[in-house]
Amino acid sequence: MSLQSAAFTVLPISFTISTQRNMIVEGDSENDQFHRGIRRKLPENEIFRTDELTEKFHGRVQEFFNHKCEVQFFMTWISTAESFGTREILAVESVFKAHPHGCLMILSRTLDSAQGHMILKPLLDRGFKVQAVTPDLPFLLKNTPAEAWFNDIKSGEKDPGGIPLAQNLSNLMRLAALYKYGGVYLDTDFIVLKSFKGLKNTIGAQSINSAKNWTRLNNAVLVFDKNHPLLYKFIEEFALTFDGNKWGHNGPYMVSRVVHRVEGRPGYNFTILPPVAFYPVDWIKIVRFFKVPSQQADPKWFEAKLQELNEKSYGLHLWNKQSSKLMVEEGSAMGKLLSEHCVLCNQIYSF
Repeated sequence: MSLQSAAFTVLPISFTISTQRNMIVEGDSENDQFHRGIRRKLPENEIFRTDELTEKFHGRVQEFFNHKCEVQFFMTWISTAESFGTREILAVESVFKAHPHGCLMILSRTLDSAQGHMILKPLLDRGFKVQAVTPDLPFLLKNTPAEAWFNDIKSGEKDPGGIPLAQNLSNLMRLAALYKYGGVYLDTDFIVLKSFKGLKNTIGAQSINSAKNWTRLNNAVLVFDKNHPLLYKFIEEFALTFDGNKWGHNGPYMVSRVVHRVEGRPGYNFTILPPVAFYPVDWIKIVRFFKVPSQQADPKWFEAKLQELNEKSYGLHLWNKQSSKLMVEEGSAMGKLLSEHCVLCNQIYSF
């Protein structure tokens, strides 16, 4: 199908780490040593802890979304509260700039705290509906294909790999939350530019080829009804093919693999939007967006790109892996966008 119809023809796609010493007692079997080694690789944080907060999770979600929500959004945050900085706050602000009556739930134990409340308080004081809630992972994954995978990771039966487990748990948690409750998932480095209200069961292409067929999808933005069969397939693929040593294998590459297999089958009704919808500036060029344009070709490129964003884009992914250390320069395209899509608009040029 054409780009104008926002769908594509299928193109085949040929924490703190434990520092305990590695002590092996004489008589240990190789199997015991293997499992002990894996357990040492698991982060010593509170991802797996069950307590009063996790037990209240489902009730808190239901109560929160009981409000008249224009759109219900999810984000995840498994890092420290201190690291939820200006960039992440501006991403949250952009949600409410485009959806003043939307509801945003951040799945995060660290932000579900007094410190997290203070971070979000300026938005709460202005009446915006945002709340951090400690997730109950066993509850979210119960009766899904990833339930056994999670139990194996938790017990040390499965190797989490070299990539931080938090990254892969975020990939899984977003799928499970949408499957359980439905709504919109956004990465915390995504700036919303216009309302998502008209979107339904949607995923975005990150790249296309010369024939305008998608070549890779991305999971930084997901819009799905609860119990959608594609989400179930994503969760199933995550558990069956998990590899904790390959970046993107359990995220963008995973959703691309699944969609390649199921697109066009009966029962899977979803839309693939072109890159301009969610990923209008690719990760190679995002650095230019933070800088003041030079006097040669850059101004024309920026002018055309900003016009395209205003007309066709739902948001802009900032590709934190490439841009997290960059400062927003005054007069840059990024500065202009952030200024137009914030609600508190503090410290735009200080992150």
